[in-house]
Amino acid sequence: MFPSCCSKPSDSGGKRSSFAKLLLGVFVVYMLHTAWLLYGFLNTKPCDGGRGEPCISSYLTARPRLQMSVFTCLMPDNSHLNLAVKIDPFDPHSSFERRVNVSLPEETRANGSLYSVVYVHKAGVSPLDDRREVHYAALLTTYIPRTNTDSQKRSSPGSQNSVSHWRPHLSVTMMSEDFTFNKAGLPSDVRRYMRVSQEGRQMVYLPLLLIDELSFRVRDLMEISSSTLQLPLTVSYEGISLRRFRFWVHLQDVVYSLRQFGFTEENIDEIKETLVSSNLYLLLLTALITALQLICEFLALKNDIVSWGKKKSMAGMSRKSVLWRSLCTLLIFLHLLEETSLLVLLPVALAASVEVWKVFKVFKIHVQWRSCRLLVNKLDEEERKTVEIDTQASSYLSYLVYPLCISGAIFSLAYLRQRSYFSWIMNSLVTGAYTFGFLSMVPQLFINHKLKCVSHLQGTVLMYRGVNTLISDLCSCASIFSLSGSLLSSHQLSCFRDELLFLFYLYQRRRYAPKARRREGGIHSKKVKTQ
Repeated sequence: MFPSCCSKPSDSGGKRSSFAKLLLGVFVVYMLHTAWLLYGFLNTKPCDGGRGEPCISSYLTARPRLQMSVFTCLMPDNSHLNLAVKIDPFDPHSSFERRVNVSLPEETRANGSLYSVVYVHKAGVSPLDDRREVHYAALLTTYIPRTNTDSQKRSSPGSQNSVSHWRPHLSVTMMSEDFTFNKAGLPSDVRRYMRVSQEGRQMVYLPLLLIDELSFRVRDLMEISSSTLQLPLTVSYEGISLRRFRFWVHLQDVVYSLRQFGFTEENIDEIKETLVSSNLYLLLLTALITALQLICEFLALKNDIVSWGKKKSMAGMSRKSVLWRSLCTLLIFLHLLEETSLLVLLPVALAASVEVWKVFKVFKIHVQWRSCRLLVNKLDEEERKTVEIDTQASSYLSYLVYPLCISGAIFSLAYLRQRSYFSWIMNSLVTGAYTFGFLSMVPQLFINHKLKCVSHLQGTVLMYRGVNTLISDLCSCASIFSLSGSLLSSHQLSCFRDELLFLFYLYQRRRYAPKARRREGGIHSKKVKTQ
């Protein structure tokens, strides 16, 4: 009755397989290249002085008597320095923490900024008179928008909508390992922080000083008002190895890149928690899982576009499922538009565009650009029967979804604080999309059950998305049960969605596919006898 269930799908496996192999090959090459870089990153060869190679030894090898001085100023290298913390003598291999109260100048209290300058220099000598001193400047203030609606966007200093906030923690790190570098093979990440002092033919690099920006959190900020005269500052220090120093530098570069891509400070804080609280092997595993998810999502999207582009008949395809999935994706895109970065928005926008295109395909709507008209093609008998079954399944599903969505919206309006009625409507719609978006597959499963057929679906796409969803759910479970796990957002909670429905589809595929193959074999044998 349904030829789409009996006919053999078009054989595009060769092209799909070749493209998938090419993509997987690129992924393997990229991972091998990354592993090679990590090997060089974790195993920096020291200079042994053989073959006349120029070596750069550490200034700390001579065990000089050092002092650490932390100053505050309005502008580094261009204003008066106020001493806040003095550590004399200073042991680079030690760890300590000092808590002091810092007096705020009038310019800082008037929504201005304040810098800290950390000096490591000879004990008993002013850092300005020591030619072998090293220093590092960092902001002690940051600007946060005044209103909640703009809290996701960074404002420039001096803006009327932003308020200066105090950063109560200053984490100082320095490479205390006695390591001798080869001048020819000096790592680029170390070269940025290195100052070399040369006396005759001997080259000595000064201590590698670094301010740890990964320990900074938005939730720890303290607002600075005009009446604030003093604020607490905790200065901590830790001596680290070369491996950890390079690791810290790379992580801070990653955080800087995320800011350039438009990530909010709240999202960056979550990433910092993951980076700081995890060991290297867990980070590598996380990167591998993320890469696999990207590969699966890309292959699913590619196969989805190819399969829908070749579809001529919409028999067996659920209109309501496609329309529902399209609306949910558009709502999620509009919700993320105000609170996330461009890097996250681009894949969601691409997925939303594909879903809207599929709506035009399944409803057989064609656009005539010359006359600016929409043409709707007529349905054949098989497609009309599919629409009837689809309507029946959607009516059954509405008895469950609509009361739950309406009751959830009423509950949020009655017990949760809302900025406006428009915000309440948008949050209710997005929550419904996150919570019940996975139910868009139910009408399609109902159609499969009625037709006893699954050949009209692209099994490869569902397999890729099922694997991707399973990985997301496992990662979300691990983050919940880990000691450092925090509450998940609605976007993360939406990962717990369609495992049950996907397993039900696998059951249908196993049950109905043999019947389709037997029918296909019977038709083929009849053709042979006829010939």
